[in-house]
Amino acid sequence: MHGSFGHEIRLTGLAVALLLLAACAGSPRREATFKPSHSALADEPARAPENSIGTANDILFRAMALVGTPYHWGGNTPAGGFDCSGLVDYIYRNAANIMLPHSSRDMASVDGLKVKHMDELMSGDLVFFSIDGGISHVGVYVGKGRFVHAPNSGGTVRLDDIDGPFWRDHFAYGKRVLD
Repeated sequence: MHGSFGHEIRLTGLAVALLLLAACAGSPRREATFKPSHSALADEPARAPENSIGTANDILFRAMALVGTPYHWGGNTPAGGFDCSGLVDYIYRNAANIMLPHSSRDMASVDGLKVKHMDELMSGDLVFFSIDGGISHVGVYVGKGRFVHAPNSGGTVRLDDIDGPFWRDHFAYGKRVLD
């Protein structure tokens, strides 16, 4: 579709996905109760790269479907569990046919637009965190100030507020690998 009408219809897919995102936040598979964000990021409309709205939707749906999957160091499948980079690689490989390296540090060096500010992130962007001085964690930004990631041993894939105290303080940058 062409023009703003087609763009609005494609953005409706993002809106539906965000409704699913909100529904998943209360899923019984989650280990912690999600608290809605009161940050400015949560008030922003969902955005995706103009030429990749469909792919961004596919990434968002794939990421949300994996919430609750067990964490497993080195894991890269739903059946075997995920670590952070295994999760991100699985999502992009299956939803966008993009192959990514299996380490957050190596993913940070792939080609793409570097997004330095959280308020400039778009759905489908990779988000990187520096916890011990270098890039040590990665997730997928799904919009409305939230991202999906596999944070720690003993936990599960979850949806978190990127503007929460811990993640805000450790946010390094985003990377837009979609056109």
